[in-house]
This record gives sequence, C-alpha cells and structure tokens, in this order.
Amino acid sequence: MRRLALTALALGMLLAGGAARAQTYSPDYPVCLHVYGRASYYECRYTSLAQCNASASGRAAQCEVNPYVASASVNEAPARYRRHHRQIY
Repeated sequence: MRRLALTALALGMLLAGGAARAQTYSPDYPVCLHVYGRASYYECRYTSLAQCNASASGRAAQCEVNPYVASASVNEAPARYRRHHRQIY
C-alpha cells in the first residue's frame, strides 16, 4: 500500500510540473542580438555592439545591451526627497 501511495505521489508531481523555460540572456556576453521572425529569440554571443551590428546587418534583428551580464555594475537609485511634516501639538 505504501508503494502505491508513493508511486501516485511521484506521478502526481511529474504531471504537475510544467515545462522548464531556458534562460533568455547569457550572463557571459555583454551584447545580445534579438532576432525577429516566426520564432523570436536572443543570441547572446557578442562582446561589442559593432560585432553584433555586423551580424545583424541584412536581418530582421537588433542589438541590445545584456541586462544580466556578469560584470554589470549595480547603479544606485537616485536619492528620494523626504517630506518633513510639522508636528501639531
């Protein structure tokens, strides 16, 4: 009986899991080529915009800066101004 329950549980977990999606951007390269067509996709294999533009020439594609590049620096958010309220006694 225990085997039947574990088998049912394992089968339920397999059927409940959805398809895994591949990562869109590769963190290894700073520039990605976004190719448009029946199936739009990204090619993150370029080290410069000039290299990517040469590959995109004549194609329905555009070059984009990779937002997930491993050497990307984190920019701090601009300082927000705080409102100061007077206390009323």
